[in-house]
Order: sequence, then C-alpha cells, then structure tokens
Amino acid sequence: MYDWALTFGQEVELIWRQRWSLMAVLYLTIRYVGIGYAVLKTLPNIPTILLTDTVGRIAYYAHQCIDEAVDVILGVIMIARLHAMYQHSRKVLIILVVTFLAVRIADAVMGIIFVIHSSSEEFVLSGTYQCISNYQRDTIYLDIMTWILSTVWEVLALCLAVWIAVNHFHELRQHSARGVTGGYFMVLMKTHVSYFAIFVGISCFNIGLFSPMLSDLYSLESQIYLGFTQIFKFGQLFVLGPRLILGVREYHAQLAANPDTVSAMTSIAFQERIHVSTSSSV
Repeated sequence: MYDWALTFGQEVELIWRQRWSLMAVLYLTIRYVGIGYAVLKTLPNIPTILLTDTVGRIAYYAHQCIDEAVDVILGVIMIARLHAMYQHSRKVLIILVVTFLAVRIADAVMGIIFVIHSSSEEFVLSGTYQCISNYQRDTIYLDIMTWILSTVWEVLALCLAVWIAVNHFHELRQHSARGVTGGYFMVLMKTHVSYFAIFVGISCFNIGLFSPMLSDLYSLESQIYLGFTQIFKFGQLFVLGPRLILGVREYHAQLAANPDTVSAMTSIAFQERIHVSTSSSV
C-alpha cells in the first residue's frame, strides 16, 4: 500500500490519462490484483477471523492461481521488452515465446500435482481456530523443480537483455553518441536488474528452507523466515513488476517535455502509442 500511495500520482499521469494499450491493462492488473493477493495471504493468519477447512483451501487455491497468473503477465511484459530491444526480431520472439511456454506449462503441471497432494487442517491455538496447509514430503521436490525452471527463464531474460544492451552501448561509444535509444536502454536495464536482484534474493530464501534449523515449518523461526520470503515475493510481483512499465513511461514523459528530444523519439518502449502534446508516439 505504501508503494501504491507513493507512485499513485505517476500512475494517474502515465497510465490513466494516456491512451489504453495492452501494457496499460497489464500494469493495472498486476497493481490491483496485488491488493487481493495480500488479503488472501493475511486472512488465514489473523486469529480473530475463523476459517473452515473449505474456506482455507479455497483461499489457498485462489492465492496459487493469482501467483501463476501474475507470473504469466510478467513474462509477457518481459517478452515485449526484449522483443523491442532486439528491434522486433522474429527469431528472438520465437525463442522467447517457446521457452516461456515450456516453462509455464511445466510449472502448471507440477503446481497442479502439488495442490492435489496438499491438504488443509483446522486446529486450535490459544483458544482460536487456525487453518494450515499440509504437504507430503515428496511434493516439496516439485516446488524445487518449479523454482529451477523459473530461474532458467529469469537468467535467460537477463542474459539476452545484457547482451543487446552491451552491444548497443558499444556501438554508441564507437560513434561518440548516446542518443534517445541509449537512454531507453539504460532505463530498461536499470528496471530489469532491480527486478532480477529481488528474484535472486527470493531464490536465496528458498535455498535456506532446506536448512535443518527450519525442518519444522510451523516453528516461530520458520514462520518468521517464511514471512520475509513472502515480503520479497510480494515486492517482486507487485512492486518491481509494475515498475518495469512505469519506469519506461516516466522516461518517455521526460523526453516528451523536452522540445529538443521530442523529434528524436523512437518506438523502443513496447511499441506503445502514448499520447503526448506533440502527437509523437512510442
């Protein structure tokens, strides 16, 4: 909520007041689905709210579905960014789409198996009813495989972004120029690296779950550890995820406000048509 309040002014100016596009819809979807996501994660942990096994299981399914849906949306945003950075190369687009579909389909299948073999249990804690989810030990390895596949996709996306950015900056250096596209590449890389950095943080937390000290997932230490993991996960999906779009639009707006650079604008930012006073488009 703090981040939403902090960037709401930018959101109104750069999203709501601009022409609607696919990226605008994806931005708003991620932004506001995050509120429901936070509610679903918080409700089961509030002692004064009673959840039956059925309600707890429905909330768990809804949480998992939101998680998968947002991952897909972020993948689409990442594909659009890389496709634009590679000057709309069909070959790169095919590689990205095929790889992403393979990863998501495998993740979905393993996720379904994981959910099928999980169960919810109601118990009494300090006079209040709590609902927890139980997992068979073997299904934990499915979660590991899902994390590995997600890591493969994120590393591939980062490597492709770094490769084209390095080549682009090298060409600009040879010509002793930076240009508008150089600024766009800089913004794209900053937002991408920030997004990847928090993904690495989440991965480190996931690896830490295999520590013998966290063998009891319902101990106080484990619950605190899992809480920090969820905070990082929320930051990746619903804070830095939307900024992948907002950062580029903010830079475009800065260029649009500068008469010296308006005429030099290009279509690097997701091939979107953003309405500005000069009638230029990005």
